[in-house]
Amino acid sequence: MKKGILQSMGAVILGIASGAILSIATDKILEKTGVMTTDPFDANPVWLIMLVVLYRTIYNIVGSYLLAKLAPNNPMKHVIVLGIIGVVLGITGTIVMRHMPPHWYPIALVILTLPSAWFGGKLAMRKINHK
Repeated sequence: MKKGILQSMGAVILGIASGAILSIATDKILEKTGVMTTDPFDANPVWLIMLVVLYRTIYNIVGSYLLAKLAPNNPMKHVIVLGIIGVVLGITGTIVMRHMPPHWYPIALVILTLPSAWFGGKLAMRKINHK
């Protein structure tokens, strides 16, 4: 494989992993401190579930930012690929977990995935262009 392809794959994997690791770590902290429960998730107050949507969206922005910084070329193309992967995974999760309320939660995550990926990429590009 070409070095550029491996760099691209590594950057995308890091973008996905950083968002996932931050999300899981925050979830675990909220669970361990008794702030949030995951079983049943809908037992949490709406404001807390909205907070989960917010921090997952922020972590998606962070992952996309990192991806754009590490992409060997065409960072926004990489970011859009990451966003599409996120949407596909989100839709898959929404379908698999369709029986678990609140039903708006995974839909909100899917809707916010591409915009947050784009925003993270744009933030990274802004910093690159101002150097």
